[in-house]
Amino acid sequence: LIRADKARKNKEAISIGYLGNIVNLWEKIEQSDFKVDLGSDQTSLHNPYGGGYYPAGLTYEESNEMIAGNPEKFKEYVHLSLQRQVNAINKVAAKGMYFWDYGNAFLLEASRAGADVMQNGKFKYPSYVEDIMGPLYFDYGFGPFRWVCTSGNPKDLAQTDKIAANVLEDMLKSAPAEIKQQLQDNLKWIREAEQNKLVVGSQARILYADGEARIRIANEFNKAIANGQISAPIVLGRDHHDVSGTDSPFRETANIYDGSKFTADMAVQTFIGNAMRGATWVSLHNGGGVGWGEVINGGFGLVIDGSPDAEKRLKKMLFWDVNNGIARRSWARNSGAISTLQRTMQSEPKLQVTVPYIADDDLISSVIE
Repeated sequence: LIRADKARKNKEAISIGYLGNIVNLWEKIEQSDFKVDLGSDQTSLHNPYGGGYYPAGLTYEESNEMIAGNPEKFKEYVHLSLQRQVNAINKVAAKGMYFWDYGNAFLLEASRAGADVMQNGKFKYPSYVEDIMGPLYFDYGFGPFRWVCTSGNPKDLAQTDKIAANVLEDMLKSAPAEIKQQLQDNLKWIREAEQNKLVVGSQARILYADGEARIRIANEFNKAIANGQISAPIVLGRDHHDVSGTDSPFRETANIYDGSKFTADMAVQTFIGNAMRGATWVSLHNGGGVGWGEVINGGFGLVIDGSPDAEKRLKKMLFWDVNNGIARRSWARNSGAISTLQRTMQSEPKLQVTVPYIADDDLISSVIE
């Protein structure tokens, strides 16, 4: 805390690793005058009793022994630890900290443990999808678009970076104001990706692109493979943490407020639609980030090889993969999704989706009265 406070005073950007139990740190912060502006928790609470959360009051070794030998007792420790952690977080938040759930089932499991995280029947803190990712990215079609160079050649990856940057630069020339910042952020990211040495295995990249950018970038990749600029096929994909591919009421669909976030229709429809539109492979699976039984994910892989057939498939499949979620979010009356859907229908007249009519709440209330 002393080091962090010094960095703040000196306007120094640092990252500090804390080796210990985070509950003890939260309690130390709560008991001190140290000011926290933003706070969250990324503990693996989608698996609270099997090693995803090590409770305060036990060592790492003691926890492992209790998980195997006395799981019910370990569960009690987890619940007490979560209650302590939330109590400290609440007190720090009362001093001005903005706290949010990272989408790791922290608030969900804390509520099940009897911790003080509920207010008027809802969590007192938002999910980061509700306040950040949903309204800024998912509702506009932005999500983690991925590609892997099957050649394993760094030169091919560098070429894809240049292609993606060129597409984003071109899009920025005519992009509406509501998505310019997202495009600028992604352009900075892809320009600096190689120098930041982000590759740890496969020659792969990830970019938060919207529907138009994904199709345009993928199509340019396909052309580059066809003319030899890129030496081998590329596999396209995305993370499940995206616009359409996941139904997860405590994360990906947390900012859908029409009551439908507890259904799995979007992920299933996206999965089936991708299969019908030319995906090389598809998957439908449970779990992932927030725990078994709390989420359905629909994934895909699409191999592009420079052929006309690959061009046809990428245009059809990527269009569906993003816009199925845009339609769903639009029906939930999310303003960003509505405007994105309207822009998409203007650019592609074959797309016809019912746009919600936003009722006047005051008028309805006056009629009912």
